[in-house]
Amino acid sequence: MTTPHTIAVLGLGRMGGAIATRLATQDHNVVGWTRSGRTSGTVTTTGDANKAVAGADLVVLALFDGPACRQVLDDVRDSLRTDTIVLNTSTIAPVEASELARQFGPCYVHAPVLGSVPAVAAGALQILAAADQDALERVRPVLETLGTVHRVDDAATAAALKLIANNSLAGAVLALRDALRQADALGLPRTRTLDVLELGQLGGLVARKRPFLLGEPTAATAHFTIGALAKDMAVLAAATDTPLRSATGLADTPASAEADIAVAATVPSVEDAVLEPLRAYIRGHATGDPAHFRDAFLPTAHIEGVREGAFVSWPLDEYCSLFHGRPAPDEPTRTRRIDAVDVHGTVATATMTLSHGADTFTDVFLLARADDGWRIANKAYHRHA
Repeated sequence: MTTPHTIAVLGLGRMGGAIATRLATQDHNVVGWTRSGRTSGTVTTTGDANKAVAGADLVVLALFDGPACRQVLDDVRDSLRTDTIVLNTSTIAPVEASELARQFGPCYVHAPVLGSVPAVAAGALQILAAADQDALERVRPVLETLGTVHRVDDAATAAALKLIANNSLAGAVLALRDALRQADALGLPRTRTLDVLELGQLGGLVARKRPFLLGEPTAATAHFTIGALAKDMAVLAAATDTPLRSATGLADTPASAEADIAVAATVPSVEDAVLEPLRAYIRGHATGDPAHFRDAFLPTAHIEGVREGAFVSWPLDEYCSLFHGRPAPDEPTRTRRIDAVDVHGTVATATMTLSHGADTFTDVFLLARADDGWRIANKAYHRHA
């Protein structure tokens, strides 16, 4: 019988919550922590990361990106026991993985995983593990509870291989988008098209995404977010010093790549013209160039929300004056995603989530089909505290 571990899981998002639950069901003593305040019904949680790691012989990281990993580890470093193993399952840049391995030495295991929430629950993840031999053997029983372990030479290689794997997923999503657009243009029934695509190379993806692609209201909860996939593609582009690429050409920013992937994964049947003003809006934020906002909005549009405690309603000129032609200093870390688009004849509604540093915004758009194409007629936003 495997000796139970005392494990702290830092990050209880989709994957972190599933990992914590899986480990708890295998008789490990698990405590979870997350900055979002999310809790899990199956494991003990605490709002104090230092308290979570103080008694742990294994600390599992399941965080969104490299900066989050660095910040959390900096915060808890003094509370770690000298023999505590840090097991990082997060998807981060190779250089970030190397730096963490250097800082924590033989107590660091870099182990990004292939698979999503159902694979965690089944203990069927594919795990790319890089570590000192002694550390790897200490955590191997825990890793094998989660899936199959593949030994990798070093942390940077493990991180790079995970990014390449996710790049193939992004490519498959975009290929599926194009296939569905072409099928729509040929007048093929969506259900029949998916039946045939499921027989080919995209079969697994089609099978998993079929409820979304058919617009079924009871579609299952997503197990991998578009924001996470787009973030990974931006990390890969930066690591290789190559531009982000979509199926139809070069994507000029991580944000526009995210929009492309989001459209492919969630609303592939929406005509491209409806999406263009939303993409122009994303380009405006990514570049700081107000010309993109003028392309996105009708001249009569207003942008409305609560700013510094007071309701504001900006005409387009006033809104554009807030931008000065330069990206924000933290632009590489910002993300935007199109959450939904609904078309009703000559009008449409759309929602978008923007993560800008410490701030997250929900934007709600009303679009109209004007003489020169689709434009945003109005935008209202909510800033999440």
